[in-house]
Amino acid sequence: MIEIGLTGWGDHDTLYEDLDRKSDKLKTYASHFPIVELDASYYAIQPERNIMKWINETPKRFQFIVKIHQALTLHADYKEYAETRSELFEQFKEMLEPLKEHNKLAMVLVQFPPWFDCNAQNINYILYVRKQLEEVPMCVEFRHQSWFDDRFKEQTLSFLTDHQIIHSVVDEPQVKEGSIPLVNRITNQVAFVRYHGRNRHGWTKKDMTDQEWRDVRYLYDYNEEELEDLAQKVKILNQKAKKVYVIFNNNSGGHAAQNAKTYQDILGIDYEGLAPQQLKLF
Repeated sequence: MIEIGLTGWGDHDTLYEDLDRKSDKLKTYASHFPIVELDASYYAIQPERNIMKWINETPKRFQFIVKIHQALTLHADYKEYAETRSELFEQFKEMLEPLKEHNKLAMVLVQFPPWFDCNAQNINYILYVRKQLEEVPMCVEFRHQSWFDDRFKEQTLSFLTDHQIIHSVVDEPQVKEGSIPLVNRITNQVAFVRYHGRNRHGWTKKDMTDQEWRDVRYLYDYNEEELEDLAQKVKILNQKAKKVYVIFNNNSGGHAAQNAKTYQDILGIDYEGLAPQQLKLF
């Protein structure tokens, strides 16, 4: 089974052209896709009221891929958010509880920074994170090329398999050490695929402000030939895994939703159990 979705639900304007209330965006999103990547959790531990609101606004079969807090992947200093890293983990895990109880948690996405290279210290940190998240499905996405160079590729995949960690299969620009190749392999009964686009110029932050970088990093519109090729690759994963989750993250220019729809058509997928689409009569 292949489940397709997008990163977040707030910025996909083509889905909401007839929407009167901004507060209904998630309900409308859930009428198009069965999964979403929750990135708000990367910036802040979400209060229970938010989690319950999102649970109640989505149909029973809808699930969330929850991105772990930035301080737990070393993008930020945990001391800005809690007295200890363990305390911040406890807050994050408590946030997950309602999603687990309602069978809404697909996995936790642990995306490490570009400077997180393959070495013993970082391997031990991954094991620490795995121990903290031992009760939930956990996916790791690397951004440093060393994990998949010729020396370490097979060892990396074996390590992920041994610890039941889902490998994030990514399509992204190939720019020096700060990107990884598309490694179309599974390390778990569940597979995860993430499409970031192929904007080589925007992938690195050179000569750009933070805002300028955010505006262009995922600026890419996949053409149909590229989507056909990616679809063929995901079919291979689908033959080996029980379930494949696919997220389009190329939304700096608003292309993710339409790319995902075209990709879904290529694969011939028609989802059941989505939220009903609202009819606009006038």
